[in-house]
Amino acid sequence: MTFLNWVFLAFFVCSSLGLEIPSQTCHPNDLLALQELAGNLTYGSIISAWSNESICCKWDGVACENGGNGSVANRVTMLNLSKKGLKGVISNSLGRLDWLKVLDLSHNRLEGGLPTDLSNLQRLEVLDLSHNLLVGLVSGVLVGLKSIQSLNISSNSFNGDLLNIGGFPNAVVFNISNNSFSGEFNSQICSSSMRIRIIDLSMNHFTGALEGLDNCSISLQQLHLDYNSLSGHIPDSLYSMSSLEQVSLSSNNFSGQLSMKLSNISSLKTLVINGNRFSGPLPNVFGNLTHLEQLVAHSNSFLGPLPSTLALCANLRVLDLRNNTLSGFINLDFTQLPFLCTLDLASNHFSGPLPYSLSSCQKLKKLSLAKNGLTGQIPENYANLRSLSFLSLSNNSFMNLSRALDVLQQCRNLTTLILTKNFHGEEIPKSLSGFESLMIFALGNCGLYGQIPVWLTYCSKLEVLDLSWNHLDGSIPDWIGQMESLFYLDFSNNSLVGEIPKSLTELKSLISINNSSSNLNTTTGIPLFVKRNQSSTGLQYNQASSFPPSIYLSSNKLNGSIWPGIGQLKQLHILDLSKNNITGTIPSSISDMGNLEVLDLSCNDLYGVIPSSFNKLTFLSQFSVANNHLQGAIPTGGQFLSFPNSSFEGNPGLCGGVVSPCNMGLQPAIQPGSNSKFGRSSIVGITISIGVGIAVLLAIVLVRMSRRDVGDPREGFDEDISRPHRLSEAFGPSKLVLFQNSDCKDLTVADLLNSTNNFSQANIIGCGGFGLVYKADLSNGMKAAIKRLSGDCGQMEREFQAEVEALSRAQHKNLVSLQGYCRHGNDRLLIYAYMENGSLDYWLHERVDGSSVLRWDTRLKIAQGRRPVEVCKGRNCRDLVSWVFQMKSEKREEEIFDSSIWDKKREKKLLEVLGVACNCIDQDPRRRPSIDQVVSWLDLVGIGDSRQ
Repeated sequence: MTFLNWVFLAFFVCSSLGLEIPSQTCHPNDLLALQELAGNLTYGSIISAWSNESICCKWDGVACENGGNGSVANRVTMLNLSKKGLKGVISNSLGRLDWLKVLDLSHNRLEGGLPTDLSNLQRLEVLDLSHNLLVGLVSGVLVGLKSIQSLNISSNSFNGDLLNIGGFPNAVVFNISNNSFSGEFNSQICSSSMRIRIIDLSMNHFTGALEGLDNCSISLQQLHLDYNSLSGHIPDSLYSMSSLEQVSLSSNNFSGQLSMKLSNISSLKTLVINGNRFSGPLPNVFGNLTHLEQLVAHSNSFLGPLPSTLALCANLRVLDLRNNTLSGFINLDFTQLPFLCTLDLASNHFSGPLPYSLSSCQKLKKLSLAKNGLTGQIPENYANLRSLSFLSLSNNSFMNLSRALDVLQQCRNLTTLILTKNFHGEEIPKSLSGFESLMIFALGNCGLYGQIPVWLTYCSKLEVLDLSWNHLDGSIPDWIGQMESLFYLDFSNNSLVGEIPKSLTELKSLISINNSSSNLNTTTGIPLFVKRNQSSTGLQYNQASSFPPSIYLSSNKLNGSIWPGIGQLKQLHILDLSKNNITGTIPSSISDMGNLEVLDLSCNDLYGVIPSSFNKLTFLSQFSVANNHLQGAIPTGGQFLSFPNSSFEGNPGLCGGVVSPCNMGLQPAIQPGSNSKFGRSSIVGITISIGVGIAVLLAIVLVRMSRRDVGDPREGFDEDISRPHRLSEAFGPSKLVLFQNSDCKDLTVADLLNSTNNFSQANIIGCGGFGLVYKADLSNGMKAAIKRLSGDCGQMEREFQAEVEALSRAQHKNLVSLQGYCRHGNDRLLIYAYMENGSLDYWLHERVDGSSVLRWDTRLKIAQGRRPVEVCKGRNCRDLVSWVFQMKSEKREEEIFDSSIWDKKREKKLLEVLGVACNCIDQDPRRRPSIDQVVSWLDLVGIGDSRQ
């Protein structure tokens, strides 16, 4: 139970002793104040729950005491409205509840500033306004709360410097975490109250050094400064706080060495200093810190051996020193650490054997020693680690896999076992038992021999299985498909033979989301890494449930065909069957796998066509069928226009897309039942024949085109000289399509060229994301706007199709109407209705008579999205999305906004809109909100904003 919980409990117990049954009416001043409070709210359960009855002491969240001095009315002493779904502003009327001792409005959606009349609450002991949307400064409002014992205004959206945080002589808890306070650390917190016990300034923007804590030395018990930009050394004043129990300084810029004076903080229970720039050795002074329970110092630059005095911290539960440069043997006497639950020494330079004494830590649950230089065997007494659930020993040089698994199978609670890059060249054991609780098993990159072991069938809860980068042979057993929880399978880079078992298409966790296991939803507390090849950087997953549902069978010797039933695996994200000997056709049922992101079928013996239904795979970001024997047209639409030529190369029979035109007639299907039927001479002969045919066909087309083009010299655009022609487009016929609602039904391609003066620069009226927009004066007196798309061929074609498909169906008064479209040579043209008053881009960026006059409320309605793409080219230009994310990471959000609308008073709302925009452009499409969510969020931003 936290200190704040104790404060609440103590208040309720004490007040209940003198609390009378609230049969009397509450004081009329209190009744009116509560009614005004409810009147300022726009949403929340109390609006309907609170009635107009005079006995307000019976209302939900209200408690009273007798007013004394013969008073016939009770006085409100507690107002607890936490988690009531409240929206709106906090009324000034709260200041009239002058008997109030506890005010808790936390976990709502209250906004606006703090009412100045809160300073009238002289009896207030507990104030909790955390987890709201409040703004403004707290200095002038709370100075008068002289009796306050607990102050918690965390997780709001306050902004600006904390100008004056003194004035709380009786303050016990000062918590302003999770806000946007800035400026240098202010030491007035301690000088204002001799009773201060908890200071929490975490998750803000404080800078500077940590000085001026001298006055906190007597009473302070907790100091939390995580996730700020504080820097410098730890001052000696911190080491003089004998009452200090918890210190957390993580994710700042502190540097230097920890002082030997650390031993003076004899009451210390928690020391969290990860994610800083501390260096040098850890001081060997822990013998005096007998109360220490957590030491979290990962991701620094500590070096040298483990301090031997850590073994004297008998209450130690968590020791996390990963990602430093510690070295030497792990020679702690673990027999003196009976309560140790987590030990993480990964990514250091430790050497030698595993510590034998570690087996005495009967409560050890998580053990990670990955990425060190450890050697030898796993001690037999590690079988005594009955509480162990997570074990990672990857990237070391351990030996004797059979013994290791024999020992570890006796750890009945083991759920995660990662032994990657050990036991090099050994044979995988054929018979074992146990591992009933195992959910993650990784034994990849070990160069192991043997076959997929049948004892894995005992692992009925297995969800992630990685045996990649070994020398396993034999076939994939049928029982793999019976593992109901398995959703991540990696057998790649082995020597497996035979067919893909049909049972693999029946993995229940990949068929339906209802069958997916949820056992791994909680974080392990230790990061997991997946490395797909020898040179890439490993992808980090902080919880196993974040692993993408995958089947990797690449780089083996598998044959047979792909079972059509594979389309049942609707939850699968990655399917990689590349570099095998798989034959047959590609099942069209794969298009039913709507969540598929990666599909790699390259380097096999597949023939037939790419199913046209694949254009339904809207999440597909990586696709390859290269080096097969496929023929026919590459699907159009969907994601296919974004895939590079390398996705299809090595298939002479394919056409369309970015490969070649499909106007030559289909070639006979190549049936590669075995490649040996075709000799090198046969392949060369076929290739020459196809080449000659293409050459003849192109010659005929060129002659016809040259004759046709002589009569109309305007059909060659100036820019075409510098733009390479694709065969599928340069020699294709022009196509003009006009819609029913078009005002220019008799328009021709020649008219388009004439009306824009052959796309003269003088006719440019705007710039879209994928091309320039030209004004067109048509021969019938009408005007139109012509967007001429440009850029990468695949991207241009994709934009062209997307805009035609979307705007041809959409009709809205605020949306410019699409009149038609045109394909002409290497160009894609979109014909829009002409808007006389210019574009939004013009009014925001191009006006020569001054800056935009659009007010903030107007801009909020249209979600004013800077230009999407800057009109510049070159190495130093970047798209808006990348630029915005960079500015956010550098905490320079103010520079993102137009200077004419940036105002500190509305900073919170501006940042909320920016947050909505960033959610909409999340790199993972699945995490992007629906348009209903976006509208809802923007509605919430706009509440109470009409004044601005």
